Amino acid sequence: MDEQDFVRTVAERTGLSRQEAGDLTWATLETLAHRLSPGEARDLITELPEGLAEAVRRGTTDRIERFGHHDSVRRVAERTMLKEEEADRGVRTVLAVLREAISEKEFNDLMSQLGTDFSQALESAG
Repeated sequence: MDEQDFVRTVAERTGLSRQEAGDLTWATLETLAHRLSPGEARDLITELPEGLAEAVRRGTTDRIERFGHHDSVRRVAERTMLKEEEADRGVRTVLAVLREAISEKEFNDLMSQLGTDFSQALESAG
């Protein structure tokens, strides 16, 4: 799945414009990268198209931050100027599309680092 397909899918599933979906996707990937070890971020980057990989690169740090799904939604809402409900639906949707776009192994590795509340948020997204 290339970057345009990824963003188009997020837009269709959230009802956001393509611009909003692109901003949401970037903000979500950059925010989630703060939760990942540098090694996991590198692994994720290798499976993403370049534009989305850049969002992960920008969010990657040497120090893993600890925050849950709710805090990630708040951060994404602040960065995109979306309402928290829209950002929540958007973060869940980006995770769901990510599950379709990368290998099952990589997605499972990603989710193991993000934690239980992210898994529960994804499950509730359908």
